[in-house]
Amino acid sequence: MPKKAYMDVFTAFSEMTFLILYVLQVSMIPHFKKTIPKSSYEKPLHPFIIGGQTCIIAHRFPQGFPLMKRTDFTYQLPDELIARYPAQSRSGSRLLVLDKDTGQVSDKQFLDIESLLQPGDLLVFNNTKVIPARMYGRKASGGKLEVLVERLLDDQSCLAHVRSSRSPKPGSVIDIVDDQDQSVAQMEMVERQGALFLLALKPTTTEHPQVKDMLSLLDAVGHMPLPPYIDRADEISDATRYQTVYAKTPGAVAAPTAGLHFDDELLQRLTAKGINSGFATLHVGAGTFQPVKADDIRDHAMHSEWLEVSAELVQQVKDTKANGGRVIAVGTTSVRCLESAAASGEISTFTGDTNIFIYPGYEFRIIDGLLTNFHLPESTLIMLVSALAGREAVLLAYDHAVAEQYRFFSYGDAMFIGDTEFNTLSRFNGTPV
Repeated sequence: MPKKAYMDVFTAFSEMTFLILYVLQVSMIPHFKKTIPKSSYEKPLHPFIIGGQTCIIAHRFPQGFPLMKRTDFTYQLPDELIARYPAQSRSGSRLLVLDKDTGQVSDKQFLDIESLLQPGDLLVFNNTKVIPARMYGRKASGGKLEVLVERLLDDQSCLAHVRSSRSPKPGSVIDIVDDQDQSVAQMEMVERQGALFLLALKPTTTEHPQVKDMLSLLDAVGHMPLPPYIDRADEISDATRYQTVYAKTPGAVAAPTAGLHFDDELLQRLTAKGINSGFATLHVGAGTFQPVKADDIRDHAMHSEWLEVSAELVQQVKDTKANGGRVIAVGTTSVRCLESAAASGEISTFTGDTNIFIYPGYEFRIIDGLLTNFHLPESTLIMLVSALAGREAVLLAYDHAVAEQYRFFSYGDAMFIGDTEFNTLSRFNGTPV
């Protein structure tokens, strides 16, 4: 039999095999639900070629499969691995690399990020600027309280968390004090909005002439809002180290921490290599630290955050995709920006609030990779990371990080999740990138 005839027979047999497997998969879904561990079906099978076509039998979390529980995203972390202070230099952190297709991990230094990127890739940063959102004050009764601004509404008002022995009532006045416990300004509690308080600055009683609006008040007496797991008071160095070098638009009360590892020199080297940079804005709220309390993660009420995706960034993303490059989100907040802007199926400009909740089963529309820090157990952020790389692979990578003494959370080390082999098939046209 001629060689071509052998190939035709093999191709026909392969295609028939694929069809049989596909039919079996569909017909056996009820059985799979009962017998296959979640870790086996949460991640897609590797693509394979049949008759010149790329085929994937199973998708991550096919519709109808049971979703995971909160406790499926837990891991054990020794307290001493929580980074209370940043590394000596911004780019001096370690970098754990997780191949999102194979699950393979490797240990690197953060400066090795340059070798994981290629010309034509697009890094998307969040250029929000952390405001010194924590203030201290007194009630009329003399009782002390703490104000943590969640969102600036305008020049004269904000939504804030207020921690005190008794919550202030509408119409009550709060004295905002400086580090010497001297009154600097007064704010009125206008109303309660859920867990937050609407506070309005009272300019007529301002005792410091430089305090004219909310931002100037925060600049005068505010403290950097370090996360609760950094259980220490903020220090002078936090004003710069808990802020990215490219921070531009004030409004965040928590840093987009993946960006803390970049210094100006590294950014210049990446640009010289042909790696592009784009910027979105998402004002990170204190809700990013909100724990998931529901046993079924689908019942979790996701917090909202304000974001903006510009026409310039939209065009950068489209050009990158068209040219076969990868879109790499720097931080989970950049993921939320890009995926919110593409909720309709195609990326477009976006300005407003998002409460997008990404967990396993989500089909990413924009991002191809993610640079991120390590996240708290059972948090929405570790769920987002698991949606990209698979829960089991992520938890195994976290166990490896613990064993290798990586530093965790905001001031800790970084993690790159993506395809680590450049000679892969483009997900758009099947041609080598």
